[in-house]
Amino acid sequence: MERGETNLKLNLRKVNIRNVEWGDKTHVEKGVLYVGKQEILDLVSKDERFKNVSVELARPGESIRILPVKDAVEPRCKKDDEKDVFPGFIGDVETVGEGETVTLSGTAVLTCGKIVGFQEGIVDMTGPGAEYTPFSKTLNIVLVFEPVDDLEKHEYEAACRLAGLKTAHFLAKRAVDVEPDEIETYELPDFAQAMNSYPGLPKVAYLYMLQSQGLLHDTYVYGVDAKKILPTFIHPNEVIDGAIVSGNCVSACDKNNTYAHQNNPVIKGMYERHGKDFNFVGCIITNENTTLSDKKRSSSYAVKLAKMLGVQGLVITEEGFGNPDTDLIMNCRKAEQSGIKTVLVTDEYAGRDGSSQSLADACPEADAVVTAANANQTIVLPRLEKVIGYVDAADVIAGGFDGSLRQDGSIEVEIQAITGATSELGFNKISAYTI
Repeated sequence: MERGETNLKLNLRKVNIRNVEWGDKTHVEKGVLYVGKQEILDLVSKDERFKNVSVELARPGESIRILPVKDAVEPRCKKDDEKDVFPGFIGDVETVGEGETVTLSGTAVLTCGKIVGFQEGIVDMTGPGAEYTPFSKTLNIVLVFEPVDDLEKHEYEAACRLAGLKTAHFLAKRAVDVEPDEIETYELPDFAQAMNSYPGLPKVAYLYMLQSQGLLHDTYVYGVDAKKILPTFIHPNEVIDGAIVSGNCVSACDKNNTYAHQNNPVIKGMYERHGKDFNFVGCIITNENTTLSDKKRSSSYAVKLAKMLGVQGLVITEEGFGNPDTDLIMNCRKAEQSGIKTVLVTDEYAGRDGSSQSLADACPEADAVVTAANANQTIVLPRLEKVIGYVDAADVIAGGFDGSLRQDGSIEVEIQAITGATSELGFNKISAYTI
């Protein structure tokens, strides 16, 4: 395949971090990220919406529980100062997805605070709960926020979101001159070339559903609230470079945090199979609004874009459950009826015994479905030595109940309370099967 000048080529300069420690100044040395606590506090405490901010470190295997976790962000920045990641928040609103991006691989910034307490999550760094969250395996810099009195929740969420992105960007900037341990390259041709590439292989696109129900169920694309957009094309490299940012306060198990968008395994998997099993032509992003008219509009428009691309197949990922199940099924049915084969990626809410209807909607055309497991499965999380955040949130968190937090410090919850447990991007370790 010839590569034209219009290709978007993105190089991830991955600096592998093996440990994180406190330091006087933030820097990376011999695989260790030294974090200057006061530097981070000075960076985020300028926001007058915070009464108090604290910074903690949490490493894999430590007896630490973090809750309620709002978002996770992988530290990244552009090597070139002319453009930057997270457009609309950190970088300008110019297009991202090309050039050199520095990544502190193995680390994550976790934001923690009682924004909408019943829809934030738990991250355990050890024990049985650690097996359900990818963030038990990352070296975590945790920001714990307390808002000023009477701060409106949308403002509180916005402040936390921006603080997490600023911190992730700041950390990566401290490693901009560090030699990367590896470079991952992502590149696709423009549509003119893509339509003629790999004759004999089916053309496949990714239909990427974004939570946008409002009331803090929000996702941002180039800084724009996704509920305000029509379905549109986006280059997969733009996603990797931070064009999609989570603003979600929804059930922790299946909300796509920013880290999961940055490392979307569906996009990475489709890149790996591009030119071998199919011709990956790009992403269509769509929203999940609440009204029937919005759902009809977005599903019809998304399928129209797929038809314009002339694809034979769509991989469709949902975000959330319940109301968005309708969007998922509309997308599936309309695509299939247009002659486009679909594979759906979702999770299930099938009751604690697994015998209830898994999705709130269904159709005969949805005959190829990948499940990320049953979020109603229960688990007992044993007492850990240290809690970062607010442990009393356990009684109101989605998946918990009055009495979830036991007197001995253990917690009984459904796994929907665990951050990323049933990720509908497949950014987790469990699945399910039918017997």
